[in-house]
Amino acid sequence: MKFFVDTADTAEIKELEATGLLDGVTTNPSLIAKSGRDFKEVIAEICSITEGDVSAEVAATDFGTIIKEAHTLREIANNVVIKLPLTFDGLKACKKLTEEGTKTNVTLCFSANQALLAAKVGATYISPFIGRLDDIHFDGLDLIREIRVIYDNYGFDTQILAASIRTPNHVKECAIIGADVATVPPSTLKGLIKHPLTDKGLDAFLADWSRTGQSIL
Repeated sequence: MKFFVDTADTAEIKELEATGLLDGVTTNPSLIAKSGRDFKEVIAEICSITEGDVSAEVAATDFGTIIKEAHTLREIANNVVIKLPLTFDGLKACKKLTEEGTKTNVTLCFSANQALLAAKVGATYISPFIGRLDDIHFDGLDLIREIRVIYDNYGFDTQILAASIRTPNHVKECAIIGADVATVPPSTLKGLIKHPLTDKGLDAFLADWSRTGQSIL
């Protein structure tokens, strides 16, 4: 499973890129607005940090303007993926962009039927939102399971990009189900390495080593 981080914080992206754990980045206008910087400038910087796919979201909702914005965004860098809303015009734009050879990420997916439609028009990624479904008392992981079955049934190439991930358990379950990508906040990705028994074992090892009075260097 690939790991994307859902952030526009370029310092965090640089830190994670250096670890070899980072496969791409997802952004949206809200995340970039928090930085107080120019939208296209931030996307360009992120694309210069990582060679992985970087999702840049259109702000328009009508077909014609979506296409114009998409054409502008894809000129920023070769690894820009156009993030589109899961609407009729968004799917129509997805089909056109796919035919042009542009990668797409159809976002705000909350049902398997929506995911099926996105795959039918050739989306590179579909972004089902787990946490937001959990918030309204549905099991967001069930949606990932349903999409995986449907895509496998029909051999769709669209990758499942699990989004709105809130916990390490979400990540684990997505990996078990077979999601292709998990996009997570930087803190969540870093948190995956944590386990109290790892910390306890390392503390015991360091204490034992200290008592030997030796040095490897």
